[in-house]
Amino acid sequence: MKFVSGDRIFFALMLSIALAGLAIFSSATLGLLARGNVSISRDILLQAGLGLGFGLVAFFAARAIPLERIRAFAPYLYAAALLLTASVFIPGIGFHAGGATRWINLRFTTLQPAEFLKIGVVLGLAWWLAPRARQLTNPKKGLLPFAAFLALPVGLLLAQPNTSTTLLIVATGAVMYFAAGAPWRDFGILAIGTILVFGIIVIPRPYVLERVKTFFDPSAHSLSSGYQIQQSLIAIGSGGILGRGFGQSVEKFNYLPEPDGDSVFAVFAEETGFIGAMTLLALFVGLAARGIVIAGNARDLFGGLVALGFSFIIILQAFINIGAMLGIIPLTGLPLPFVSHGGTALVATFLMCGFILNVGTRRKS
Repeated sequence: MKFVSGDRIFFALMLSIALAGLAIFSSATLGLLARGNVSISRDILLQAGLGLGFGLVAFFAARAIPLERIRAFAPYLYAAALLLTASVFIPGIGFHAGGATRWINLRFTTLQPAEFLKIGVVLGLAWWLAPRARQLTNPKKGLLPFAAFLALPVGLLLAQPNTSTTLLIVATGAVMYFAAGAPWRDFGILAIGTILVFGIIVIPRPYVLERVKTFFDPSAHSLSSGYQIQQSLIAIGSGGILGRGFGQSVEKFNYLPEPDGDSVFAVFAEETGFIGAMTLLALFVGLAARGIVIAGNARDLFGGLVALGFSFIIILQAFINIGAMLGIIPLTGLPLPFVSHGGTALVATFLMCGFILNVGTRRKS
């Protein structure tokens, strides 16, 4: 088992979530039958074949490539991710839907470059931070270049617009920045800057403000922006302790919007109850915790930052998706890793796990 030698516990947790995710997705997809004109078999085939199949290939490739080579190519991968993300704005290539231009049209399916931008930013930032860890106390060598490094991906994502992925990347970058040794003085500056930018984003984009208002008072928008969260809470609540049974969700038929996407956790909680929901959450926490252990035992700072960044992205995205379905935070549109519809997201998550396991092969002696 050479390819899982980096950390077999991490590999076992990843595989458990991935296989459970395919089963959850298949059940949730049945809810689309009530909407008509939907090919269930095609959706499942794309998720299992393109997502899980190519995802595992990507995982083993990321695990096998020498970490030194990954570090050497990190800035080029960052640049390539930026160019791929920018290509969505090219007429005839980019695909526009739901008021956003986030996809590349491949005719038989779509590709969302922002998923690979997450990987490019983490690798590029780890490459930049590792040799400069002792210089970060100087704003001219730390905070200012760090802000400039994130400015390009943030600008591209906000132009799409993709606010949720923007905040995810900024939060991950900040965690890596402080883990590399940045002074806590910079934390306040970054926090104030993020709040100001968020305020600027909300003003010209009514849908963002609407989501925030709905979060504070979902009952006031029960038939519009608050509909999804109300149906999600009904689904989760009706699952009780043990759930209705696998495949027996009622809410996924004509009630929950996007039962195989944003709302997939609500479907799962309805079918498996509190026990199932907590088990899935525990698997995510275990995966991220194991990833952080790998980061702490990494032989060098570059590897540690890579493992930390990818572990943080996976767990934060899972918490954001689940938290939105529970009404703890506003709806964001971020998919649940390994579970929600989206072959691109699944392949990208497998790539992240492959890089984490790669770092696990290079432990401190």
